[in-house]
Amino acid sequence: MKMSTKPIEGVVAILRGVKPDEVLGVAEALIEGGIAVIEVPLNSPQPFDSIGRLARTMGSQARIGAGTVLSAADVDRAADAGATLVLAPNFDATVVQRSVQRGLFSMPGVATPSEGFAALAAGAHGLKLFPGEMLGPPVMKAWRAVFAPHTPMFAVGGVSENNIAAFKAAGATGVGVGSSLYAAGVAPPELTRRARVLLQRWQQA
Repeated sequence: MKMSTKPIEGVVAILRGVKPDEVLGVAEALIEGGIAVIEVPLNSPQPFDSIGRLARTMGSQARIGAGTVLSAADVDRAADAGATLVLAPNFDATVVQRSVQRGLFSMPGVATPSEGFAALAAGAHGLKLFPGEMLGPPVMKAWRAVFAPHTPMFAVGGVSENNIAAFKAAGATGVGVGSSLYAAGVAPPELTRRARVLLQRWQQA
């Protein structure tokens, strides 16, 4: 199995809005807090620059992913920058197929079982239940009853320290956490603290 398509689990830190000149400091603080997977959404400022910096500097300490990937061209740019994960808010077969071709872990966003099965049939390695807050742990639990047990399923959107344990109890492989973990201007020590709290809640659930 290629390292880039090796399954992921636990907490994915979503750095929406992060800037290239601050991304390394943010990532260092999160890694210190135990985070092992970091996503830079492509609607952030100069995202491929940030991904490249992370891959070169932190790639041995954390898996680096690109989020909000909406086209095959973006998959190529993310791969060239050093990303090993491709995440999206939606399911687009061309994005999934290109990710697989480039040897990247593909996790499209889905909101129904039909979308989920279609995404897996297209080659997706995992499913991102989005928006997680609206679908909720009951949906995660229901899906677990019909999808193959080994299917990676992540809840993303509205996940925080208050509901992370409920998603894990419902069968989530992991969660993607955005604004309740990272926001522009949050000091590194606070990022580390937030990361530790989230991981503690996840590990104890």
